[in-house]
Amino acid sequence: MDYTLNCNGRLLSLATPQVMGIMNVTPDSFYAASRQQTETAVAARVEEILTQGGSIIDVGACSTRPGSDPVSETDEMERLRQALAVVRRETPDAIVSIDTFRPTVARMAVEEFGADIINDVGAPANSQFSILNSQFDMFRMVARLHVPYIYMSRGATMKEILMDCAESVAQLRTMGQKDIVLDPGFGFGKTLEQNYEVMNCLERMQMTRLPILVGVSRKSMIYKLLDCQPEQALNGTTALNTMALLKGADILRVHDVREAVECVKIMAATQSLHPVQ
Repeated sequence: MDYTLNCNGRLLSLATPQVMGIMNVTPDSFYAASRQQTETAVAARVEEILTQGGSIIDVGACSTRPGSDPVSETDEMERLRQALAVVRRETPDAIVSIDTFRPTVARMAVEEFGADIINDVGAPANSQFSILNSQFDMFRMVARLHVPYIYMSRGATMKEILMDCAESVAQLRTMGQKDIVLDPGFGFGKTLEQNYEVMNCLERMQMTRLPILVGVSRKSMIYKLLDCQPEQALNGTTALNTMALLKGADILRVHDVREAVECVKIMAATQSLHPVQ
């Protein structure tokens, strides 16, 4: 389906799958090479994502990896303000997504820096935050902000994911939210085997008739299976990204932008589509 996201008045077509480049402005992301904490590093990462063909820059300032302890709201906001000031200075027209579970952080990023998308994976399950309360408050916030919203499910099976997404989408619609993207949540609330079971039937998510984001980049479902470290998980990431595209993914969230863009181009060629330029 030819989905389109309204990003602050600019239409982002998903007729061809898009690549979202990860920018972590944290000291504790699970993949060390993805951490950008200085102004120079942030500017370099912005240029890298865009020159390699990424169309969305996903900025995160609070690690939500399993087992992590989230930083304070104040620290998250300060990190984001410093990074977003650089992003907007370097590329004012870039489409920027904010990776956060806090509604107040989402509001700050949209109102102060014109962030285009909110990417919400929910509060870490072992933290003091209530995942359900946090996400309900986020639902109300994004509906008020009128920006596209990425909802991630922590369901362990595809049946649980579809039920969770149906309920959440219904709540979002009653609040007036228009653009919704669904993320099956690889690496969250799932065992190693369940991650692959979900990938195996990912095409079932198309019944939601909403865009699908897949984020498997260098995750433990790859490096634990292959008995390696995140630094050696690029080949496995590419394999899973290709499978996700075959099964209908509309957005790939990745650390390695060039390789993901190449996957999209090859898939487009095999399906007789117009490759991205």
